[in-house]
Amino acid sequence: MESDPAKCSNDLQSSHLPKSSSHYTPIKLEEYEPPVFSAKKLLKKAKESCRCGRQSIITFFFNLFPVLEWLPRYNVKEQLLGDIISGLLVGIVAIPQSISYSILASQDPIYGLYTNFFCAIVYFFMATSHHNCVGSFGVLCLMIGESVNRQLKLAGFEADVGASSVANATLNGTVACDKSCYAITVATTLTFLVGIYQIVLGVFQMGFISVYLSEPLLSGFVTGSSLTILTSQMNLLLGLKIPRHDGVGSLVLTWFELFRYIWQTNICDLVTSLIALILIVPIKEINNFYRDKMKAPFPMELLVVIAGTLLSHFFNFKERYKSKICGNIPTGFKQPVVPDLSLLSNVALDAVPIAIIGFAMTVSLSDIFGKKHGYPVRANQEMIAIGMGNLIPSFFYCFASCAALSKTLLKESTGCHTQISSLISSFVLLLVLLWIAPLFYSLQTCILGVVTIVNLRGGLRRFSDTPKMWRISKTDTVIWWVTMLSSSLISTELGLLIGVCFSLLCIIFRTQRPRATLLGKVSNSEIYEDQFNYKRINSVANIKIFRFDTSLYYANKDYFKRSLFQKTGVNPSLVAAIQQKAEAGGKSENCFSSKFSCLKATKKEAKKASINIPVLSFDMHTLIIDCGAMQFLDSTGLNVLKETRQDYKKIGIQVLLANCNPSLRHLLQVGGWLTGMEDMELLSFHSIHAAVQFAEKQSKAQRESKVVEGSFLSPEAQDLSKGSSLNESL
Repeated sequence: MESDPAKCSNDLQSSHLPKSSSHYTPIKLEEYEPPVFSAKKLLKKAKESCRCGRQSIITFFFNLFPVLEWLPRYNVKEQLLGDIISGLLVGIVAIPQSISYSILASQDPIYGLYTNFFCAIVYFFMATSHHNCVGSFGVLCLMIGESVNRQLKLAGFEADVGASSVANATLNGTVACDKSCYAITVATTLTFLVGIYQIVLGVFQMGFISVYLSEPLLSGFVTGSSLTILTSQMNLLLGLKIPRHDGVGSLVLTWFELFRYIWQTNICDLVTSLIALILIVPIKEINNFYRDKMKAPFPMELLVVIAGTLLSHFFNFKERYKSKICGNIPTGFKQPVVPDLSLLSNVALDAVPIAIIGFAMTVSLSDIFGKKHGYPVRANQEMIAIGMGNLIPSFFYCFASCAALSKTLLKESTGCHTQISSLISSFVLLLVLLWIAPLFYSLQTCILGVVTIVNLRGGLRRFSDTPKMWRISKTDTVIWWVTMLSSSLISTELGLLIGVCFSLLCIIFRTQRPRATLLGKVSNSEIYEDQFNYKRINSVANIKIFRFDTSLYYANKDYFKRSLFQKTGVNPSLVAAIQQKAEAGGKSENCFSSKFSCLKATKKEAKKASINIPVLSFDMHTLIIDCGAMQFLDSTGLNVLKETRQDYKKIGIQVLLANCNPSLRHLLQVGGWLTGMEDMELLSFHSIHAAVQFAEKQSKAQRESKVVEGSFLSPEAQDLSKGSSLNESL
């Protein structure tokens, strides 16, 4: 007898295929006992942590002052030269920036030098970051200036009044205070409160707050604030005296005032500003382009400041062209004073966004450079460090500070190894404070405005990154634009709040309307993927696999049901209602009194019956819900799953869950998912393939049982079954 070649070929191919998918082997995992809460253990642990011994005190101080840990291991031969070079360069760059940012914060130039001097020293002792450079930061100075101007108006100082004029304001209720004195009083009180906020956040381990400030949000906020800073400095570049606007719509109102008074432009200030821009911007770009090849950037800002001061002094720009200059900058240090505590209630809200932005910038920069250079950074300690860097200097006429991006990049790129470089920078500023500061008397304020604007290039350059951001993530791009526009067009503080709220709403919207799809099987594998994303994905016969790409909770329960019914093509509630209607119609017009009584109906009656009683059919006996993307379920989500199972059960479709994590399985078990089930395996399956195997095995067993039952029917019952089948076909 000859064998059939086609049959042999089929047998050979089948021998290389994997085993039948209907072969199902249940998997049972034994769980560990969950930890039991014990008040005794908690009290014992609390006592051990509160025990005050010599070792605990030493550990506490080493954690509070990380300098005690790394300074004894400092390698003088390998690290000192790099720290000295970077410290000197950062100190040189900080001189013009300190003076220019002081004007942005509505303060006299000397207070910017104080700020950059004191905060670096405090940060040296308490920081875990080796590369952060703390000091005056443009965005913080803008927010401080807005808060100070509001308090100046409330105290009776007009925006266009000179710094030497005196109003009915008092310092601590006793000493008469002019505008300059009152401005620094408000700034120090604000800084004192910012430091307290940041220390409290650090002590209570609340560094997680910074995670709500995403990178697109911070980038958009910095860009929007940069536009506001640019607008606020335009009057200095043009030499105009215009009313200063703060709060909602300040950017639009300031530009309106600029065009209104444009005819009063000081030609000397305008020409000086243009020359300074032409000299500084190209050199800054060259420094940036060749930063990997240059040992040190060329300090063009400082040279322009020195040259501008000399020209203004020898050509007497103030008297001849009415150009505005810095004026007298005192030397030495003032006696420390306690911030005016009576102003705390006035600036309490203003200090919140300043504290948040300050620690967010500091922590993010410390993480970036810590990962780059391979040393650990403690976020909560960084918050305490920057908080103390604001709290202590507030007694020494300083305003709020944080890690500055441009100076930190300069510090890291010029060979910095540790915070020793911060002490070198402070030493450079000390020389300025003791001897050099009065030499800047004739420095034009328009040059300081140019220095401020030039340092906004990084924030303004983000506009060119938006097309790439749009291709990567449209949601992040929308967050960037919303935060940027609200920060610039509305106000800085409200812009940050709007950006945070909008970012959170985007997250909620993503979870409310996630991607929902049906899965199919990849040929000759146990992998299941999206049928609408990939080609050659095969549907599993009579089984629908539904995936919901987020957690199921109260906000997306309706979308879950709607997507499930749409993708599977079966709405169990609608099907059940139609079936009930059909059963009710069948009872009222019973045509089963004899075997073939239904065959006597006319064609017209058959057509009418087919319209009134539709025949429903669907190619599904099992629905598998892939829970791999569900991190959690709330009580509403659990009820939705239970209702879904019950609704599909009424129309003869079983519902199985797959890829549930341990927390979901525990919630399903205690939430009653197994109610009415005999087998614990039906709680959930560890993979989609296991659920498919179980469903196919169960379906095969049901078909075999029906065949066996049909074989034992009497001839009359078989004839009746055939008659009813024929009736349905008609």
